[in-house]
Amino acid sequence: LTGLPVLHNPRMELTLLYESILRFITALPEDYVYRKTTESLVKERQKIVKENENLDVIEEKINQGQLGELVIQAQNELSLIELLAQEKPWDNLMEKAPPDQWTWPPYK
Repeated sequence: LTGLPVLHNPRMELTLLYESILRFITALPEDYVYRKTTESLVKERQKIVKENENLDVIEEKINQGQLGELVIQAQNELSLIELLAQEKPWDNLMEKAPPDQWTWPPYK
């Protein structure tokens, strides 16, 4: 891809990133929907990478872009997990949410 560095061993890089994601995501609560969804997706992708040595087959089966893009996606996921672990959006709000927070239109 134009503008992206050449990956010398993208399969290894994806494997390491997926392992890191699965290790760091344990910092999030088990019942947190993002954790459940991300674990499932990453385990599925990790399995595809482990079972296939052909890079074209990996791209085809994951079907979310070229290997360079998959590496960027995994890096971004890892950054997001770090941010979520710091910010803890699952904790209680600092103040009570307004009762009509989720109504539309917000004001009648």
